[in-house]
Amino acid sequence: MWFFKPEEITAIMKDFDEPGSLAPTGLHLGGTKYMVIQGEVELSFGSSGITVKKTGQALVFGIYDEPLTPGQCNIIVERLGDYLIDQGLMYNNLI
Repeated sequence: MWFFKPEEITAIMKDFDEPGSLAPTGLHLGGTKYMVIQGEVELSFGSSGITVKKTGQALVFGIYDEPLTPGQCNIIVERLGDYLIDQGLMYNNLI
């Protein structure tokens, strides 16, 4: 089970508003320090990582490890977020 601190979520939200703000320092999330790939909220730690999609009502997190690649996780998280939006469970707030 993952538990995120309010300041971790605040930092992720800031990176959506100001892309690249986390890239220089990385992000501690759930007790692990992740490298942030600039331009999108994708966090990596060795061969594992986290991809985050922002909708109008929620953040959708995808956690991956080998053999899944960051790109594959990105696609899955994007599709899940889009599916939830299409089902009316979340609205999309275009940034």
